[in-house]
Amino acid sequence: MLRTIICIALSFMLIAGCAAKAQVETGRHTAVFARTVTREIRMKYLLYLPKDYDKTDKTWPLILFLHGAGERGDNIELVKKHGPAKLVAEGKDFDFIIVSPQCPQESWWPTMAEDLKLLVDDIAGKYPVDKSRMYITGLSMGGYGTWSMIIKYPEMFAAAAPICGGGDAVLAKFRLGKMPIWVFHGAKDDVVPLSKSQEMVDAAKAAGNQNVKFTVYPEAGHDSWTETYNTPDLYQWFLKYVNK
Repeated sequence: MLRTIICIALSFMLIAGCAAKAQVETGRHTAVFARTVTREIRMKYLLYLPKDYDKTDKTWPLILFLHGAGERGDNIELVKKHGPAKLVAEGKDFDFIIVSPQCPQESWWPTMAEDLKLLVDDIAGKYPVDKSRMYITGLSMGGYGTWSMIIKYPEMFAAAAPICGGGDAVLAKFRLGKMPIWVFHGAKDDVVPLSKSQEMVDAAKAAGNQNVKFTVYPEAGHDSWTETYNTPDLYQWFLKYVNK
């Protein structure tokens, strides 16, 4: 008799358990997932301070320069291969604070937008940066990174100059309706097709942006950056724009 009662009780418990399990699997529920994630960000960078930096109390405009895929790694000297970082290494003076970070070997600038923002925030907190005149430019992978940054943080920079890059044209239509952008690309680029820049230019214009320039070098291949960065017009163009 006792065994029978126990068996009956176990049967009810199993049935109840199955019913409860079925209810969890098939019912509708509202839940909240929460987890604290801590990570360390380490990024080498080159920092250029203008020659009169220590002789004045004024604030300075800032340029964030993003290199191409070939300069990734942990040898910071590679970053001096192209762009503003190269010109600084050759002795050229700029009226900007220039930040030239190095992308880790297995990383990709467009996936590091948050890290780059934290870097710029850190620099702007340590040095007399005019936060209304912060600019961004990059070549190839850095061109992609430039597009990624201004799409994710459209209020952070006063103007941008992506070179031979590309990005998310769909998001650009919603995020880039106001920022001044000067795009550069070589017509004979066989690494990043000219169409990649064209679709981003079209997207920004579709967003209503009336301040988009597109310079195409008819005879240039992938290297459309040397001429661009050697042209004083680019830096003068940057300084025309201020975040309000």
